[in-house]
Amino acid sequence: MSGFGAMVLNGFREARRNRVTVAVAAFAAVVLFSSSLVTEVTVATVDRVLTDFGLGMMSLILVFLAIFLACGLLSREIDRRTIFLVVSKPMSRAQFLLARLCGNMLTLAVLLVAMTVVFFAQLALYRTPITTTQLWAVVALWFELLVLTSAGFFFSTFASQMVSAIATVGLYFAGHLSGDIYLFAQRSESALLRGMGKAIYYVLPNLERMNFRPLAAYGADVPLGTALSGIGYGVAYSALLCVLAIAIFNRRDFR
Repeated sequence: MSGFGAMVLNGFREARRNRVTVAVAAFAAVVLFSSSLVTEVTVATVDRVLTDFGLGMMSLILVFLAIFLACGLLSREIDRRTIFLVVSKPMSRAQFLLARLCGNMLTLAVLLVAMTVVFFAQLALYRTPITTTQLWAVVALWFELLVLTSAGFFFSTFASQMVSAIATVGLYFAGHLSGDIYLFAQRSESALLRGMGKAIYYVLPNLERMNFRPLAAYGADVPLGTALSGIGYGVAYSALLCVLAIAIFNRRDFR
């Protein structure tokens, strides 16, 4: 196995051993199953409530875990002094960073698949149809997590764990509101505000392009072009963040 592959698996095992990961996975299973309680208060919208609640809880739990893992990884490596062993080996810092990123995404993918199985089992239990839009919502969620994980790595290359976590959480909310910010700014009579709104819209990640959960809840279809465009956008934005993170990480002095 190559050094890069070994580093990816090592990152996956380390995340799997993390107690927070196990606790979050167990909590997710309990929450998803407990959504049946919500259906007790509904009569005609059981399908919508199950889909909305299930996908929403999967998103919130995995976003929290992605930010926790991404923002704490480099800090732990530096605190334990293990970063000195890694950078002294014949592996570039870029390979180290990308391997850790892939390890985190592998962990999130395994958890996402496990949660999806629980979610679909619950839908089958209530005889709620499983749609392609629900599948697209799950797939696009992984790419949204990819953007947030890349952002967490980017911030943690030059900031502390706490600052990185706060910045990534802020980016998550701003990313879902960037479209609204743009629309509000365009209604302003000030050319400066309109320009600032447009600049913010293009700089911030537009996470709504990967959010098909509302469409899944209402049973609407997602055009193939829209889904692929959102996924491509997520990959491109993540690649940009990785390039910036590698550029900063290569220049960082750990002494």
